[in-house]
Amino acid sequence: MSLESPESADAGRLALLIELLARCGEARIAVSGSSMLPSVWPGDVLTIRRCDATELLRGDLAVFTRGGRLFAHRFVGHDGDRLVTQGDAVPLPDPPVSAAELLGTAVSISRSGKSIAFRTAPGLPARLVAALARRSSGAARLLQRGQALRRRLVVA
Repeated sequence: MSLESPESADAGRLALLIELLARCGEARIAVSGSSMLPSVWPGDVLTIRRCDATELLRGDLAVFTRGGRLFAHRFVGHDGDRLVTQGDAVPLPDPPVSAAELLGTAVSISRSGKSIAFRTAPGLPARLVAALARRSSGAARLLQRGQALRRRLVVA
């Protein structure tokens, strides 16, 4: 799940996030993208806590930077001294993440202003929806449209 777009204005926000994590140890940021469906939706707000690579547990949501962009994907294991991450709705793992790229881990999710249950390992229904999103970009778009409609109905 991408948390930032690669535009130059976002580079300043990324630098600010890194600074906040360094100074305060925690920061909040809204997400975009669909790689973590259905666990994390576009528009959700993640609370990120700075951590070391040795503190991550399998299933944690690792937040890392790569190529000027910020990502939040599930930590699935180690590849030597590097971390292996993968979006829930992505069929293959990401290229290994170095300790220098890791910023922290997501410790909570806020959706439509409400804190939601945050699981380090998705349950069977969530895994089935993620599998559907992995296999079909159309299904992922349909899920996102349904979530957007649901948010509008809840607000109204």
